[in-house]
Amino acid sequence: KRIRERGRDGFYKGKTAELVVAEMQRQGGLMTQADLASYQAIERMPVRSSFRGYELVSAPPPSSGGVHVSQILKLLEPFPLKELGHNSAAYLHLLIESMKLAYADRSEYLGDPDRTAVPVAKLISDDFLGQRRTLIRDAVATPSSEIRPGTVEDRESTETTHFSIADQFGNVVSNTYTINFSFGSGIVVPGTGMLLNNEMDDFAAKPGSPNGYGLIQGESNAVSAGSRPLSSMTPSLVLKNGKPWIATGSPGGSRIITAVAQTLLNVMAFDMTLGLATSAPRVHHQWMPDMAMVEPGISIDTVNILEASQHKILRSDRTIGRVNSVQIEDGWLYGYTDPRRPGGHVATW
Repeated sequence: KRIRERGRDGFYKGKTAELVVAEMQRQGGLMTQADLASYQAIERMPVRSSFRGYELVSAPPPSSGGVHVSQILKLLEPFPLKELGHNSAAYLHLLIESMKLAYADRSEYLGDPDRTAVPVAKLISDDFLGQRRTLIRDAVATPSSEIRPGTVEDRESTETTHFSIADQFGNVVSNTYTINFSFGSGIVVPGTGMLLNNEMDDFAAKPGSPNGYGLIQGESNAVSAGSRPLSSMTPSLVLKNGKPWIATGSPGGSRIITAVAQTLLNVMAFDMTLGLATSAPRVHHQWMPDMAMVEPGISIDTVNILEASQHKILRSDRTIGRVNSVQIEDGWLYGYTDPRRPGGHVATW
């Protein structure tokens, strides 16, 4: 009601702000009412890249999703993916190695662009990724300890929820928002029903040490006053012939990037329907720790071949993301929600 009547000031100032700050201080937090009052949302230009004639429009820093989904897609673009076979050992080898390269770059270069120069154009450029692609060895995994972030010269100045919406007027929205861990900090502000997040874990509290998702991050994402932490959120639009075709995204912490990348690869490289692309088994690698998580559904023979190729495999019952999408095809709208977890829904008017 306060937000409805006063707009942003109904949250960042007045009674709601007083309640939030009082609860945080009771829990030992440092936030003040002045901190809340000074907060400003920032509109940024999206990351734009291409893959086999499609255009990807995705989230910019301080979200890392747009940069690194673009990297993974473009690293794989020259390979005959469909001929290799979906989720074959040969394809998954290339995919895992691409993930490792992307997450190594994430650890070095991504952060709040208001505080550190993030070389977005360089990181998704053909020249840079062509050099990175040469590090992918045929049928043999490269240990993560041997993979370093690429050299970029002249730097340029419960949890997460995703929804995708399209309407009859051509408006399309892909939105991801997060409180980080399940139930965030676990603290509810009395009188509001509102959970406080634990987004401080998205900073590199100690550069070079893993955060709650095991991600290794560098000085570019260090804690500093007024900075916004790095995120893996990847709300994305895919344009076909210049018009919105797919709106997609996912929750899942560090696994968001790889979940969205694989869903888009399944559609654009393997010609799957978006429904099949969403439900297909996934893998995940984030450079460090040097371990590829493999969902049930990847064949044991494929896993054995990957292990013989020196990939370290973690067979896991944990899911990799929960992708939710809308597709616009021939004037029809199709909604898809990932079957991996309960709580997803598709609705039409």
